[in-house]
Amino acid sequence: MNQLGNELTNNNQEFIVCPMTTDEVKLALSWAKAEGWNPGINDAYNYYVTDKKGFLIGKLNGNPISCISVVRYNENFNFIGIYIVKSEFRHQGYGLKTFQEAFKLIENKPAALDAVFQQVHNYQKWGFKSDHLHLRYKGVIQGQISQDIVNINEVNFNQLCDYDSQYFPGFRAQFLEPWIKQSNSQGYAVIEKDKIVGYGVIRKSVEGFKIAPLFSENQAIAEKLLLALSTYANNNNIYIDVPDLNREAISLVTSYQMELIFECVRMYTHQPPLLNWNKIFGVTSLEIG
Repeated sequence: MNQLGNELTNNNQEFIVCPMTTDEVKLALSWAKAEGWNPGINDAYNYYVTDKKGFLIGKLNGNPISCISVVRYNENFNFIGIYIVKSEFRHQGYGLKTFQEAFKLIENKPAALDAVFQQVHNYQKWGFKSDHLHLRYKGVIQGQISQDIVNINEVNFNQLCDYDSQYFPGFRAQFLEPWIKQSNSQGYAVIEKDKIVGYGVIRKSVEGFKIAPLFSENQAIAEKLLLALSTYANNNNIYIDVPDLNREAISLVTSYQMELIFECVRMYTHQPPLLNWNKIFGVTSLEIG
């Protein structure tokens, strides 16, 4: 299969990879749910609007069996995720062909992904190199809102985007606007001397709630945001994905008895972006960066 959408016919089995529809994005996220990835309940829409042409689905004789996403934020950062092949169709070449079509969208530009350990060697064949770990923690936190916590809807959006771009490899207003306004979510920020010094968002997921992202100038501010966001979970489980490069972030979540339940490897095809990981207390997404 040389071009996106071209057909591959083998033993009367016709396999095609093409852009997803909105409903097919929902289908892909339902597969993610079945894999135990615990997506947010609004993730299908929020992911899709970020790069509608980057969400691909593989169909065998017209039936969806695989999916993958390539979110192209800018010339220097692309992110591959939601790479799933239905279990009964694995090890038959369909996953490889799905990944090939996704990789074409990158056009040799810098790309990243989060890989489970058993797949790292496969991604290395495509030029990806391991950089660090993302650690998923789970726990219940008794939250509280301190006086200097500000509702994110009261924050100047352009200022928020500028702050966010310090800790993400690109300006992503198209993603952030629906992200902070989605239903079943809450966002908070801390502002000092008219400048944002931290912000975070918590959203309802299939099981419990996810905090993503959580960016902060220091651990003390991050703790205030963690506690404020935790009030929205109402004593239900909270999940957060922490970069192992930030030892203060690990110290913070473990101080509230959150337990490590999952690890994955952040990989890049090119030089990793220059980010201050010491201020990234929770990444946004293992699916779209």
